[in-house]
Amino acid sequence: MTDAVDAVETPTPRRKPKPEITKIEGRKMKPSTLMMGHGYDPALSEGSLKAPIFLTSTFAFESAAAGKRHFEGITGMREGGAEGLVYSRFNGPNQEILEDRLAIWDGAEDALCFSSGMTAICVMMMAYCSAGDVIVHSGPLYAASEGFVAKVLSKFGVKYIDFPAGATREEFDEVLAKAKDMASENGGKVAMIYLESPGNPTNALVDIEMVRDARDAALTPECPIAIDNTFLGPLWQRPLEHGADIVCYSLTKYVGGHSDLVAGSIAGDEKWMNPVRMIRNTMGGIADPNTAWMLLRSLETVELRMQRAGENAEKVCEFLAKHPKVEGLGYLGMLKDERQKDIYARHCLGAGSTFSLFLRGGEEESFRFLDALKVAKLAVSLGGTETLASHPASMTHLSVPHARRQQLGISDSLVRISIGIEDAEDLIADFEQALEAV
Repeated sequence: MTDAVDAVETPTPRRKPKPEITKIEGRKMKPSTLMMGHGYDPALSEGSLKAPIFLTSTFAFESAAAGKRHFEGITGMREGGAEGLVYSRFNGPNQEILEDRLAIWDGAEDALCFSSGMTAICVMMMAYCSAGDVIVHSGPLYAASEGFVAKVLSKFGVKYIDFPAGATREEFDEVLAKAKDMASENGGKVAMIYLESPGNPTNALVDIEMVRDARDAALTPECPIAIDNTFLGPLWQRPLEHGADIVCYSLTKYVGGHSDLVAGSIAGDEKWMNPVRMIRNTMGGIADPNTAWMLLRSLETVELRMQRAGENAEKVCEFLAKHPKVEGLGYLGMLKDERQKDIYARHCLGAGSTFSLFLRGGEEESFRFLDALKVAKLAVSLGGTETLASHPASMTHLSVPHARRQQLGISDSLVRISIGIEDAEDLIADFEQALEAV
C-alpha cells in the first residue's frame, strides 16, 4: 500500500505554471494556437521548449515543513489548499498539461485523462451511479459501453433503459417517465443520461438540446448528461455548447490520431469532474506520462489531420454514393432523414471522416470487399492517419445479440470506414477495385 495521501474526499491539487496568455489585445486565441504551449512553463523544466516526459512515481518536497504544509492544505486542516504534486496515481506534469489543453477544445472548465476511453466511461459512470439507480442511454452505443451498463453495472443493482438516437421529444419524455418509475421502484434515482452521437457504427445523431430540455423538465439538474463525442470531436461538434454536461472521448482515435496509443478523457465543469477525479485517485486508471506526452504531440496537429481526413471523406463518399454496388451511406454529409438533417445543422460543424457503407448483399459481399482492399487496412478503431475498414456485425458488435443489432441497423451489409490522410484519388481507386470483387 502506498503512504500517499488518501485523496478520495479531496481532489489532488495541481501545480500551476506562470499565468497563461490566452488573448492578444482582447482577441481570444484559437485552440490550434494554444496547443503549442498552453499549460506548460519552460522555466519549470530547465527551459526545455517542449515538456519532457516525467517518468516518476512520486514527487519530492523542498523540506519536511513544506510536506506538512502541503498535507494540511489537502486534508483541510489549513485553509487555502495546496499546490504541487504528490503521487503519480493522482496526476503528473504531462497529464496536467494534457488536461489543460483538452479542456480548451470543448470550452470546459476542467478535464481528466485516462488509460483508455472505456476507463474514462466506466469510472465516470461509477462515480455517479449507486444501487437502485437507472441510467438512460441512447442507442446504438459502442458495444463495450453498452456491455458495461448491461452486464457489469447491473450486477451492482444499477438498471438502464435505452432509446433510439433519433427519438423525438415526446418519445424521450416517455422514456424518462419510465426511468423515473423504475428508479422509484428500486429506491434509487435517474443517475445519468448517457449519449453517443454520432452513434457507433451507424452515425445516428442524438438531439442534445432536446435531451437537455427534457431533462430540465423531468429531472433535477443533478442528473448529468454525458456524451461520447469520439466520432466528431474535438473539431466537428462541441456538445457542451448544446446542453451536455460531460463530454467523453477515446483519445486513441482522432486526438491521438496515429494508431499508436490508447487513452481516454472526459471534460466539463469542475463540479462534474471532481467526483470522477476522486474515484480515479483511488482506483488509478490515469493515462501514463509517455502516453500523455504523445497526446500533447498529437494535439499540435489534430486540426490539420482532421481537416484533411474530412476533405478526403467527402470526396470518397461522392464516388461511393454513385456506385451501383453501394446500397447506401451513413455519412453525415449526405443525410436524407429530415430530423437527422435538422440535428446535424444545429449541432455539427462538419461531417467527419468515419461513416458506414452499406453494400448490396450481406456478409459474403462485405467480406469480399474487405479482403480486396489494398490501401485501406482491415482493422478496428478509427480516426488514425491511415484509412481503416471493418465489419461491425462480425467484429466490434458481434457480442450484441442479433435481434438487437438488427434493431440498431447494424446489418451484415454494413462496413465501417474511417478515412485517413492519404491521397483521396488513391483511396477512390482502392475502393473502386475492391467493389469489383463484390
